[in-house]
Amino acid sequence: MDRLRKDVGSSELFENAKGCALDYMRTAAARRVYPPAEAIRGLEAFNEKLQDGPVDPRAVLDMLHSAGSPATVSQNGGRYFGFVNGGITPAGLAAKWLADAWDQNAALYVISPVASVLEGVCEGWLVDLLGLPDQTAAGFVSGTSTATLCGLAAGRDELLRRAGWDAGARGLFGAPEIRVVLGAQAHSTVFKALSILGLGRERVETVPVDGQGRMQPESLPRLDGRTLLVLQAGNVSSGSFDPFAEICGKAREAGSWVHVDGAFGLWAAASSRHRHLTQGMELADSWSADAHKTLNAPYDNGIVFCRDRDALAGAMRMSGSYIVFSEQRDGMIYTPDMSRRARSIELWATLKNLGRKGVSELVDGLCDMAALFADGLRREGFTICNDVCFNQVLVSCKTESLTTATLQNIQSSGECWCGGTRWNGQPAIRISVCSYMTTAGDVERSVRAFVKARADAGD
Repeated sequence: MDRLRKDVGSSELFENAKGCALDYMRTAAARRVYPPAEAIRGLEAFNEKLQDGPVDPRAVLDMLHSAGSPATVSQNGGRYFGFVNGGITPAGLAAKWLADAWDQNAALYVISPVASVLEGVCEGWLVDLLGLPDQTAAGFVSGTSTATLCGLAAGRDELLRRAGWDAGARGLFGAPEIRVVLGAQAHSTVFKALSILGLGRERVETVPVDGQGRMQPESLPRLDGRTLLVLQAGNVSSGSFDPFAEICGKAREAGSWVHVDGAFGLWAAASSRHRHLTQGMELADSWSADAHKTLNAPYDNGIVFCRDRDALAGAMRMSGSYIVFSEQRDGMIYTPDMSRRARSIELWATLKNLGRKGVSELVDGLCDMAALFADGLRREGFTICNDVCFNQVLVSCKTESLTTATLQNIQSSGECWCGGTRWNGQPAIRISVCSYMTTAGDVERSVRAFVKARADAGD
């Protein structure tokens, strides 16, 4: 342990770490977007038995940089368009470096006053920025998967409470039945959350959607006070938004609980040009979003919002004689976990750096690049399968086999990287423009990569 105590004060070790990080950052934009085969083979260096004795930390770091850095996916460059993975702003990254040195546990104010205060500040800023109801609570979690779980748990428990049942105390055996209504293209994480919460994946009532994946209000079943209704701000393939105003109005009249899954799309509410897409979503009861997507905050940075602060706190409650609650914000009250990293630090830095205008420009810029991408591909004879209303573009070729082969060639090219999906029963290439680093030049270069990939596939 004496050696560890000595290392923690070693400026050389941490200067080396800074040098490795800066070296990576300088080359990230120029490197292949997906690592080459030889870099992936180089990961075999990590497949070894744990040695008996200690290893110099400088050697540990060198191994990570030499074998690990070449095998990373360049998500923070301008030509990665997969999985709605956002970039990372310089202010957010720098703040994360400092926060890692602080290594704060954000559970309680008494454990980390700075994490608590910054959570409270971020909560207020985000509620205002997104136009959510005053006094809305925010819990800072790993991602939208967990945020959706939290929002639906709060809704489930509140609907049961209104029916005279305490789910936290009595469980679900014998509880009044809760209905779940969602769109036919709800994200898979919603079904995962429903399964964990004991509400089941197979007993949901599915509402038909239109050609863009938007829920059709006229097809809604009768809603009531025991209904959990899940809507989307940003279809994961097309980027479309459910018609919130009409649907949420009906739900509020019926006493239903509405959760909005807005992993990347909720941020449209912060945009002067795209805010109309989220009109009426403020009528919902809970919302989930990822700051590490559209906002370009560092991983991992998910947020659950809940109109009823007590409902969220009640669903997440835990206690213990050793837990020291305070009159200040105790972040664990709004999340499933107690020990967790202080995500609010780099989230605060990202928001502080951008400001209201900067967030709006960031969102609009991503959408502009998506539209530019769609226009370029359309001119080259590709089919654009969706109305490009936000940052998602769906692309296909003349035949299914050509679409599939083109995608494979794109992914192996290293020029850019996109994912695949099935849209209306057909394979499609899914482009998610999520990084502030993407420029018109990146888009033009990627369009050329699409053309070459299609030609190599035999077009």
